Amino acid sequence: MLKQRKRYFEIVNYIVSAIMFMLFSYFLLPRVISPQNTGYFYLLEFALLMFFLICSSSITKAASAKMENRVLKREETRYLQLFIDSLRFCYTLEDFYEIIETILEEKADCSVLYMDSEKEYVLYNSPNRLTNDKEVLRKLMNNFPATWPEGFDFVGDKLGITSQYKKARGFVISHEKFHFFVLCRYTRLFDTGIYNQLVEEFYRFRKRTQTIASLSEIAGLSKEWEQLAETQRLFLPEVMPDTKRLKIAAYFRPLVNVSGDYYTALPIDEHKTLLMLGDVSGKGLPAALIMGLVMNTVKIIEDKEDLIGIVRAIDKAIKGMKLQDKYTVLFISVVDTQKMTIRYVNASMSDPLIVTRAPDGYTIKPLSSNCGVVGIIDIDDIRIDEQRLFRDDLILFASDGVSEVMNDEGIELGDTDLYTDTIKNSAAKQPQEFIDDIVHLIFDYKGNNKLHDDITMMVTKVVS
Repeated sequence: MLKQRKRYFEIVNYIVSAIMFMLFSYFLLPRVISPQNTGYFYLLEFALLMFFLICSSSITKAASAKMENRVLKREETRYLQLFIDSLRFCYTLEDFYEIIETILEEKADCSVLYMDSEKEYVLYNSPNRLTNDKEVLRKLMNNFPATWPEGFDFVGDKLGITSQYKKARGFVISHEKFHFFVLCRYTRLFDTGIYNQLVEEFYRFRKRTQTIASLSEIAGLSKEWEQLAETQRLFLPEVMPDTKRLKIAAYFRPLVNVSGDYYTALPIDEHKTLLMLGDVSGKGLPAALIMGLVMNTVKIIEDKEDLIGIVRAIDKAIKGMKLQDKYTVLFISVVDTQKMTIRYVNASMSDPLIVTRAPDGYTIKPLSSNCGVVGIIDIDDIRIDEQRLFRDDLILFASDGVSEVMNDEGIELGDTDLYTDTIKNSAAKQPQEFIDDIVHLIFDYKGNNKLHDDITMMVTKVVS
């Protein structure tokens, strides 16, 4: 319906623009043209045509955006859009069942059935007569068996597939032999453009829950920690992105097989890149779960320039896991190589800094904390700070496992001139070379002492 409305408006708009162009050409342009003014006439004609085309295009875009907002957010389709938005932050079946109840059942007046069709096992059904009816269940199982292809289809009056959208009384999403039925008397009023979004988000939710379940099963039952570590590494970038004016490198060394440290670099557009590094409290499986949760939350958020929104989404996701005493410190930023700035939220990370060239050598500018820890206490205010960047500036993000390395005398590396001197002396190098210098320093400094924490660094250099 939305596509049809947009197409119809676009055709009408261009017809009206063509008529207006002909009328303006007839009344405004001269009717008799001397040979020496022919070029001038055609130039005016072309300029007038371009003016109407630009106006028509602008009107079409504005109207389409307004139409999309009205259809997807103000009419019946808004219920499915709200469900999709909430589904992005579901990490457990309990979360999933909660938004089914509060959105699809209470607000949209739908009946829902979620089942493992291979085992013929009902995972969830709405507490009403329709989905509790054994005859309804039997028909749905017969008409949509475990071999049903993946994707979505419309359910008709007889609880089988129908191609007549206007007569549909619901829809089904199939994924890996799991079926998600939503039965609604006004299905015909949902815009068809919403279903692809719903299917994609449902697939993502299923993948998230499978990943978390795998982590728990591996750690709790088989104790195959190496496999758990490999699964966890899938959340971290395999290679750093190749950006136009930034060079990025990272180092990750967990104290044991699994870690609560995480980092990522995500290009936003040609000039902007999101950079993040963080550290979850504690060790072991709970820290690994929160780490994966944070990385997934950031990945699925569409507006990656909304740093405050991202931090609040991470905070909500961690609290939703209900793991006692689990929180994260993190540094999240957007580097803009066109404006030459870094905008950031520092949620209690102690070590982010910029190393910049000065007339008398390199100087270190800390990127101070402007937010509390995330995931355990209420966050009232989140402030975004901004720093100017210059060519050849080096930005260092590091977990506290770097600065808190101790020597034989119990002195932490971050408290020494050796640490700051090494940073300044290596600032002219490329990011990977800089990291190599810091890693060598760490292991030389600790001597025979054992490491007591994960070591994670991400280094970014602004290049011309």
